[in-house]
Amino acid sequence: MNIFTHDIIVPLAAAVAVGVASTGAAQAQCLDNRQIQQSVSSGEIMSLAAVLASAGIDSSAEVLSVQVCDEGGQLVYIIGVLSPNGEAQNLVLSAQ
Repeated sequence: MNIFTHDIIVPLAAAVAVGVASTGAAQAQCLDNRQIQQSVSSGEIMSLAAVLASAGIDSSAEVLSVQVCDEGGQLVYIIGVLSPNGEAQNLVLSAQ
């Protein structure tokens, strides 16, 4: 599966972005780097490499940014990537 042509990821990312923006003060809670490392070490969430591999992200895609946030009780990775063709996208992938 090539993530850059997948029909679900982009609409999901847009829906999350709209949902977070529309809630005003009730914004998503994101983990800091220490919390992410602890969550990966404890097995609460998958590593970034495992998430990218399971989603079929092309290894030539450049990762621009990474956050782990609580979206409605589920931890998700919000990953900014640059595809080989130069297209930047924010992907929202389950961390669990």
